[in-house]
Amino acid sequence: MLNLFLKMISVKVSYTVNPEFAAQNKQNINSFLNDFKQLKHLKFLYNVYAQDDGVTFLHLSMYENEEVQQTILAIPSFLKFQLERNESGLTVEPKIEMISLVGSSLSLV
Repeated sequence: MLNLFLKMISVKVSYTVNPEFAAQNKQNINSFLNDFKQLKHLKFLYNVYAQDDGVTFLHLSMYENEEVQQTILAIPSFLKFQLERNESGLTVEPKIEMISLVGSSLSLV
């Protein structure tokens, strides 16, 4: 099973919002994550972190393949999150990086 995760599409996205938008951003994140939790039939992992400053966010995602990635990224609550985030007047624009999993302490079986 670890081989499946090593071959997945992995993406890191970081950005910084204005302090006035941070609480709304967290609400929007929780909304799309709740919708993602309903998609148990798809093989993907999506985590979001806030840095200590409270306004810089880091999204780490893994998708089995491009089809799963496109399905996830087309969820209406995720699209709403992106739109509101982008229109909020970001301090630092989203930086998207492709990354590769080397290993994990998480049991991936």
